[in-house]
Amino acid sequence: MKEMSRDRWSLYADLGKPYLGVLFLQLGYAFNGIIVKSALNKGLNPCTFSVYRNIYAVIIFGPFALYFERKLRPQMTLPVFLKIMLLAQLEPVMDQILYYTGMKYTTATFAIAMCNILPALTFFMAWIFRLEKVNIRRVHSQGKIIGTLVTVGGAMVMTFVNGPPIPLPWTTVTRVHHPPATATASPDHHLKGAIMITAGCFCWAGFYILQAVTLKKYPAQLSLTTLICMMGALQGTVMTLLIEKGKTSIWSINWDTKLFATLYSGIVRSGASYYISGLVMKNKGPFFVTAFNPLGMVIVVIVSSFTLGEQMDLGRVVGALIIVLGLYLIIWGKSKDSSLTDSRSNEIDTVDLETTPDKNGDGNLKPNIIDGIIREDAKGEASV
Repeated sequence: MKEMSRDRWSLYADLGKPYLGVLFLQLGYAFNGIIVKSALNKGLNPCTFSVYRNIYAVIIFGPFALYFERKLRPQMTLPVFLKIMLLAQLEPVMDQILYYTGMKYTTATFAIAMCNILPALTFFMAWIFRLEKVNIRRVHSQGKIIGTLVTVGGAMVMTFVNGPPIPLPWTTVTRVHHPPATATASPDHHLKGAIMITAGCFCWAGFYILQAVTLKKYPAQLSLTTLICMMGALQGTVMTLLIEKGKTSIWSINWDTKLFATLYSGIVRSGASYYISGLVMKNKGPFFVTAFNPLGMVIVVIVSSFTLGEQMDLGRVVGALIIVLGLYLIIWGKSKDSSLTDSRSNEIDTVDLETTPDKNGDGNLKPNIIDGIIREDAKGEASV
């Protein structure tokens, strides 16, 4: 009886690990946006910030990769190395420079809101590259598509709809007014920032897709994370020198907010997030990792309400409820994918047992032919 109970709790723990992983990612992303925006306002250069945070990630995670994966690390091949170089260019360099430069032109809230298009971009990219199972005629696939659109819509509601304030005991009585991004930046800068953030989201989605593909050939997550950050630091240094054209003052960092933002972002946003996202997408796919991205806005609203006493608007609460509904549809669709995969594998195993040739050696090849047809049919259905 105790063994059955222990096995049940072990099963629940295994099922809950991916959700704890994406929750950690969203907590890290939410706090990272606030911290980095404060440092950017104090003069942090987005290009050198990208270089330094990747260097810190290599320093922290490199020793763990060398020790824990010394026996698991596969041999490096040219195709894998080229994929790592492209991964480093997509997220540690292009996405970070574009995203944080766009944030500098706008606001942290606007940048976080724009990133809510990431689940939709990743979903359709994963669909195109057949990393996500989608069959329009299946109800659970329709649920994933509708859930993605609902989640993005809820994030937009949280951003652009205010509504009447909700009085809470721990918040301030007067309503806190947050000026829109256009009030702190010119319209040209605001448009430029929006374009940069959108381009960064495309790079970010492409990074997740390519990371899922690379992990199939190079499954050592810690080593892959370290190599991505190392190549990102090298490529970012070259790009910074080309963009800034020999400005030496941008490389100086003192013991202030800029140093803290770089350390936090390097450890949490680069190293830990790459590693955890790789672990999660190994079982759930790249879309599952990004589907919870709008949850970051909900976390920011709740944390700011308790810690800063900011007034909570009805629009934010409605948007949060819409996001929860969309996430529920996505989780439901993904769970049906897993159950269908498990049932299909069980059917194949059963057929293998029933059609195995007997040990008398009667020479009957028909069961092997049937088994091959079933396996080919299962592969064909899985790629739909």
